[in-house]
Amino acid sequence: MIVGILKEIKTEENRVCMTPAGVEVMVHNGHEVLVETNAGAGSGFSDSAYAKAGGKLIDSSREIFATADMVMHVKEPLPPEYDLIREGQIIFTYLHLAADETQTKALIKSKSVNIAYETIQKADGSLPLLTPMSEVAGRMAIQQGAKYLEMAQGGHGVLLGGVPGVDPGTVVVIGGGVVGVHAAKMACGLGAKVYLLDMNLERLRYLSDVMPANCFTLMSSPATIRELVKDADVVVGAVLLPGAKAPRLVTREMLGTMKRGAVMVDVAIDQGGCFETSKATTHGDPIYVVDGVVHYCVANMPGAVAKTSTLALTNATLPYALEIANKGWKRAMQENDEIKLGANVINGKVTYKAVAEAFDLDYVDPDSFL
Repeated sequence: MIVGILKEIKTEENRVCMTPAGVEVMVHNGHEVLVETNAGAGSGFSDSAYAKAGGKLIDSSREIFATADMVMHVKEPLPPEYDLIREGQIIFTYLHLAADETQTKALIKSKSVNIAYETIQKADGSLPLLTPMSEVAGRMAIQQGAKYLEMAQGGHGVLLGGVPGVDPGTVVVIGGGVVGVHAAKMACGLGAKVYLLDMNLERLRYLSDVMPANCFTLMSSPATIRELVKDADVVVGAVLLPGAKAPRLVTREMLGTMKRGAVMVDVAIDQGGCFETSKATTHGDPIYVVDGVVHYCVANMPGAVAKTSTLALTNATLPYALEIANKGWKRAMQENDEIKLGANVINGKVTYKAVAEAFDLDYVDPDSFL
């Protein structure tokens, strides 16, 4: 199979979807890998490293789209790329379609085969290709929250860990999944008082056993969130419904009860955000203020630590990319239910229920294509 590795064009996105080591593995398995010039520069991987690994350097994304059987990105295709996607071409990347009707309709129109990293799912419910970036984003959420609490950044001047004789800051993490746990661990490590909320009682029992003593697990509810945000210095939105739009859990009304200069970090912004006042921002312009509360809603947080993120992402995606390339998408889905769950749009039909429901579109079972 001819596999294309594209340079990211999303604003300030420095990750790349495959390292030179990953390209070497693909080439050793008999595949031709086309690498767009400077695709890895933002992550510290040179063109010469890709060439040495066996990749073929290509000057333009247009040529890669015109030639490759499967194209890979980190972030979703953007409008300049929509018309380059060919019928039957495999697009393998993060898509987050439930929060992006324009992209969904463009992929339907293209009649391509779209496999989303974020909906590939194991039998135990885990999301192996979302997990590494969720780990990064959860940890970064606390770094950013702590930074924007500084008065020079618009915050109200609280040090999350406090100092002897002074209370630490309070962090509320909504969602006890991968993002939430890593955010809570980071906040606990700084010495903050941390509340970790989830709706799964068994999950809370587990987290109560394994989290540090300064982490308090609570059952999530509108009433609990309403009370906790009043005293919070940082609120992290870490809720995920796989492939679906995020629920809005912190309302505009709740903002009116919060401290002026508190910080809200919405890690769910890729899926539409879990705060009513959330809107996507960029690394270049990461924050805005509503009712005196600082909002950080960068949609590609791991892109700020591109080298770490790229290495972690390739570790997770490479086995799936290799299986799709070795077998073709149909056989790969027939033999691996995890990959089949990644099917979002095939040949102009929506094949993931949450995406169909988000835009009132017809859902078609991916088995009908296999």
